[in-house]
Parts: sequence; C-alpha cells; structure tokens
Amino acid sequence: MSADAIDSWRVTLPCTRAEAEAIDAADDLAIDAVLMTSEEVEDDRERWRLDAYMEHEPDAAMLAALRALVPSAAAAEPAVTPLTAQDWVTLSQAGLEPISEGRFVVHTSAHPVEPPPGGRAFLIDAGQAFGTGHHATTSGCLAMLDSLADRTVSDVIDLGTGTGLLAFAARHLWPTAQVTATDIDPAAIAVTRENMVANDVDGIALVVADGALSEAIAARAPYDLVIANILAGPLISMAPEVAAIAAPRAAIVLAGLLETQRAEVVAAFERCGCALEAVDRRGDWTILRLAAGATRYVPERAPDPRGRDGWALDL
Repeated sequence: MSADAIDSWRVTLPCTRAEAEAIDAADDLAIDAVLMTSEEVEDDRERWRLDAYMEHEPDAAMLAALRALVPSAAAAEPAVTPLTAQDWVTLSQAGLEPISEGRFVVHTSAHPVEPPPGGRAFLIDAGQAFGTGHHATTSGCLAMLDSLADRTVSDVIDLGTGTGLLAFAARHLWPTAQVTATDIDPAAIAVTRENMVANDVDGIALVVADGALSEAIAARAPYDLVIANILAGPLISMAPEVAAIAAPRAAIVLAGLLETQRAEVVAAFERCGCALEAVDRRGDWTILRLAAGATRYVPERAPDPRGRDGWALDL
C-alpha cells in the first residue's frame, strides 16, 4: 500500500450533548464503526460532534444509521473524509486526553503518561467495549473506588466490565483480593483480556454472564465490593440478585443512571435491605455507593432472566 492510499474513512455529524451521552451509554448500536463524541464549544450543550471511523467507504445505509443517532442533525450533510494509511483507531482517540481520578490516570495509546506517585496509569484504547474512563459514569466509578481505598476488601465483582478498567482499579487498590469481571457480551470479555495483557494485570477471573445469575458468579459469592456500571433499567431489575451476592455490609457501587433515575434505583436496592451511603453527581449522570444489609439478602424467589424484557448491559 502506498503512503497516500486510502485505508479508512471518517463521517462527522453535529450533535447535542444529550445525543452524545446517549451514544456513549448505548449497549449495542449494531454499527460497524468506532464512534467518538466530543465537545465543539466548551459548556455548550448544543455544540457537540459525532465522529464515526470505519475501514470501508460508508454507503447509504451506514449514513442513514449514523443520522438516526443524532436527530438534531437532520438537516446537516454528513462530512465524509477518506483517510490515508494511518491507524484509524489511533485517529479516533486522538482527542481523548488522559483523565485523572484520585490515584488513577487513564490514557490512550495516542497520549501515553506516567502514573502519579503511588498511583497507577491504565492504557485503555477506544474500541468495541464501553469504558475508556472518559465517560462520566466510568470516571465517577474510579473516584468512588479510590474513596474506598482504606477499606478492607477481599472479594470484588465488576458486573458489566466493558473494557475491564474498573476491575483493574480494584486489583490495584486491593492486590490480595479475589477479583471477578463479568459481561453479557463475549467481545467485552475478549477486550478485557487484551487490556489485562497491555496493562500487565493478572489475577482477574473473567466470566461471560447475564447479570449475576451465572453459577460461576454464585460460586465465588459473597462479595464485599460489587461494582455495576450498567443502566438504570438493568440495575432496578437486578437489585435482588446483586443484593443476594453481596456480603453483609458490602459496598455496592452503581453507575450508568441519570440523576432523574436515582430515586427509582435507590428504592429498588432499599427494598433489598441496602442503604444509600454516598452520591457523586457528574452533570446529568449519578454514581451511587450503597451498603448491603447487616445480614445477607435472600430473594423471595429465584430471579428469572427471561423476565427482563431484553435489557442489555452498558458496555
């Protein structure tokens, strides 16, 4: 291939912040492209952009699918740009500056950094799984985990692990703990496995599972730290099974919910004996920390995964 040969394409459309957050939080958009959203004008909710990177020239179906993600851009013409022989994933994350949360720094290949003193830097490239650390839900979870650093933790589970980032943070904070990372999507588990190698992380059990219903998850329970960065609907549906795998007084970190959904999520967990301990609001998004009850919760009946109306984890 010559140096100026086209090997990838970029489609750019304007969008709003609300549309960008919906794209970031979506589970499976069934679009064969890496989607990146960014702020065009600082603190302007209406001036954002969507960049979609792909290996093939976009056809009418692809352009229509991208337009459907950003209804506010109905009158805008997509900007289609052919890219020369460069790594399209690297291009897609060129605007992702490193983020810092407590003792953690998260960066992409395009922006390598040194870890802070006594801290840890994680390399998480954008790709097929949610959780680069740049979304408010993921960065908020990192901050919440950092606030628990002085707590004694021996058993951790990260439900809906995405890229594995939160499980990696838990492994750093509690190096002797048993850590399990699960996801409903096998691709996310494959990404987590690759990220473990890239970050020299080991000792994490990886499980493809629908929520907390897997025998492999139950066999390692109870957990004294449960992390679930998914969506409000799944969190509400899963509350009994999450409470059931939590040890008495366990810390439960929940994210992926909007502030407007907080009360309903908290109520679902309070019905299972949990109590709200801390809230971290980041824009429209909210991260919660709850404490499990003083005795281990036993559901009235076994949860039925078929009753969830097709919910999906936020990857």
